[in-house]
Amino acid sequence: MNRIRAGVVGVGRLGAAHAGLLAHSDAFTLVGVHDRSAARAAEVAAGLGVPAFAEASALHDSVDAVVIAVPTAAHHGAAVGAIGAGCHTLVEKPLASSLDEADEMLGLARERGLVLGVGHVERFNGALLAAEPYLERPRFIESLRMAPFQPRGADVTVILDLMIHDIDLVLTLTEAPLAEVRAVGVPVISPWIDLANARLAFEDGTVANITASRVSFKPLRQLRLFQRSGYFSLDLAAGTGHHYRRRDPQAVSQVTGVESLVERISLGGQTGEPLGRELDAFADAIAGRPNRLVSGQAGREALEVAIRITREIEEFVHVVAQDS
Repeated sequence: MNRIRAGVVGVGRLGAAHAGLLAHSDAFTLVGVHDRSAARAAEVAAGLGVPAFAEASALHDSVDAVVIAVPTAAHHGAAVGAIGAGCHTLVEKPLASSLDEADEMLGLARERGLVLGVGHVERFNGALLAAEPYLERPRFIESLRMAPFQPRGADVTVILDLMIHDIDLVLTLTEAPLAEVRAVGVPVISPWIDLANARLAFEDGTVANITASRVSFKPLRQLRLFQRSGYFSLDLAAGTGHHYRRRDPQAVSQVTGVESLVERISLGGQTGEPLGRELDAFADAIAGRPNRLVSGQAGREALEVAIRITREIEEFVHVVAQDS
C-alpha cells in the first residue's frame, strides 16, 4: 500500500501529538511540519527526524494531506491554503470561527474533490465505540465536561473550545431536527464565556443537557444516555463505562433487587487511542474506503448549534443586564 504523504500545520500540544502518530503510521509518511513559531517547529521536527518548513505553502507542495492544528481564528486561512494547494485536509475542531468561513472551506473542498474532515475525536472514544452495538435511540442525553483553565483555547468561548465535542456527539446520537435551545453561561477568567450549560430539545422529544467548564480544578468527561432499554454511564476520559440493560420483566421469576431487573455490561477496553483511530479514518476517507471520519458538513452542523447556543447566552446576559 502506498503511504500518504502528510504534514502538520501547527505543532502545539495537539499538533505535536498528530505529528507523532503520523510519523509511526502504516498509512502515512510524515514529510514535515510547520508552525508560526520557527523554534517550536524545529523542536518537534528534530524529535521526529523530519524537516521544519518555514512556510506552510512549501509544505503543501510536498504532501498529499495536511492536519491543521492552529488556533481557531486561523483555521479558515490555513485550510483554504491547504485545500487550494490540492491537499486533503483534517482540521481540528471547531471547523471554523463562523458559518461563512465553514461554507467557503466546504465549497472549495467539493470543487477540488478533496476530503475535508474535522477533529471531533470523541467520536472515536473507546467507551462510545463499545456502547455502539447497544445504542438504540437515546431520549435523554446528559454530558458534563470540566477542565482546568488553559491559555490555549482561551481565544474562543468554552462552547467552541470544549462543549462543541458534546454538541457533535448529541447530533450524532439524535437524528431529529433541533427544535429549541436554552442556554446560560458566564465569563470567569477570560473575556469569553468560560462556563456554560445548554438544553437542546429535538422535534422527536429527545432532550440533551450539556454542561462545559474550563475553570474546574479537576478534569471530568462524563456522558449519560437514557433509552427505553436501559441506561449508559460513560467515562470518556478513561474510555470505559457501563450499560445497565433492562431485563425482560416476564423472565424475572422473583424480584430481589435492582440486580434482578438490570443487566450490567462493562464497556471499553478498545485498543489504540482515539487520535490514532481518527487518523486511520482520515486515511480511509482519502483512499475512498468506508470510514468514520467526521465530515466537514458534520463539523459545520456542530458549529451552527454552537453559535446558536452562544447567541442564546448573549441574549440572556443582555436581558439580565436590562432587568438589573
